[in-house]
Amino acid sequence: MLFRSSADFRPAASALLERGISSIALDLPGFGSSPSPSQPTGVRGYADLIAPVLEEVADGREIVLVGHSFGGRIAAVLASEPLSSIRGVVFTGAPLIRPTGVTTKSPLPYRVIRALSKWQLVSSDRLELARKKYGSTDYAAATGVMRDVLVRTVNESYEVELQKIRVTTIFVWGGEDRDVPPVIAEHAARLMSARNEIRVERECGHLLPRERPLALVDAVMDLL
Repeated sequence: MLFRSSADFRPAASALLERGISSIALDLPGFGSSPSPSQPTGVRGYADLIAPVLEEVADGREIVLVGHSFGGRIAAVLASEPLSSIRGVVFTGAPLIRPTGVTTKSPLPYRVIRALSKWQLVSSDRLELARKKYGSTDYAAATGVMRDVLVRTVNESYEVELQKIRVTTIFVWGGEDRDVPPVIAEHAARLMSARNEIRVERECGHLLPRERPLALVDAVMDLL
């Protein structure tokens, strides 16, 4: 997640431009070239930051919102709000819901070391080594406020927002996405009352914007 940037959408943006459609890809706060937020926040805080930018970019026109992975979480929140500019939404590889009863819990060895660190029984260096060993790739790579952002968002779920979306939505998913498997899209789609469609790209993983950009382009064109 933290290694991704707006550059992932360049192939799709180029293909859209060839069809006469302009697009803008944002580096979210803490991603790509954008500075981290001043305070740790969850996805709903990110949506508050992005909403005015979205309205300014739209400038009275209707747009199709495309959200991949973390950006898909933000797109769900934005699309659930009464923003007149959003015509449709494309989700891809977005962890929109958490299966019932499932939470992301740290491994026991890490929880022990973290507890010892709180009581100053292990050094900060030892704690950092444990974070890199037992944490996810994203967590190990994150520093400062972005690490706190990751902790806040990892168990968020967006059932309420999905039920509020009123615009047509297309889920474009990698059939071999191990990070966010297609079943997540299926569960999310069933929560929605708005018209929606699921398209699964065979032999494609989590980075669909790079692996199958034309699948995103087709979805956007279908929503325009």
